[in-house]
Amino acid sequence: MSRGFGVAAGLDPGVASPLAGRCQELGYASIWSNDHPGAKGLDTLADFARGADRIELGVGVIALDRHEPAAIAADLERTGLDRERIWLGVGAGFTKKPLTTMREALPTLREQLPGVRLVLAAMGPKMCAFAGAEWDGVFFNWMTPEYAQVAREHAEAGAADAGREPPPVMGYVRTAVGSGSERRLAKEEAFYRDLHKGYRDHFDRLGEPEGTVGVAAENAGEAQTELSRYRALDTVVVRALASATIEDMSAVAEAAAPGA
Repeated sequence: MSRGFGVAAGLDPGVASPLAGRCQELGYASIWSNDHPGAKGLDTLADFARGADRIELGVGVIALDRHEPAAIAADLERTGLDRERIWLGVGAGFTKKPLTTMREALPTLREQLPGVRLVLAAMGPKMCAFAGAEWDGVFFNWMTPEYAQVAREHAEAGAADAGREPPPVMGYVRTAVGSGSERRLAKEEAFYRDLHKGYRDHFDRLGEPEGTVGVAAENAGEAQTELSRYRALDTVVVRALASATIEDMSAVAEAAAPGA
């Protein structure tokens, strides 16, 4: 199991670049940004790249209802990112037929983004199996350790049906550390629980009490214990719930660091 560190897109470059450098020093294998209507994840990755020269860079995830593959390719060219360092996560967003959308998009994504490792955002059984069968990686979001294991099994079954080795399984684990950690996790989770039908269905499948999916820890030791439960993930991406300052983000990175 490796560790990644994740933030929201649009993090100030004066925070993003030194944060990437700090994560590289701490032994993180990768650093990730999401992508949302207010900021592009690839721009935040470019800021990461200016602060760290070795750590892998991931965007999780770009929604294809907002970005055409050609536009993603143009952004990748504009930012000058090294394609060999990138894990590029994509998802269906608010589309009504997400599985169909992603099946139809994959050939175009391969054509438009040669040399980039393509990762599929997957939650339901069919999407997980499809990710295992045809993509370079599988990306989970808002899962308990137990459900992540079930979802991984679906991905592995898809890979077996396709006659290939399973791709790596990665996922965000929302992580808050210190005073107010439970409140921060509950606030973040509440936003996603009713974001769209896919998330509503997903949280219904989980059947977990509100505000409990992720890690809310009083200290580093507790955070490490909880993160270690996500054994189903090849890469646990610690999605930091903290103020967008170098001090607060670094504090979470240090508490959740691999080997800490």
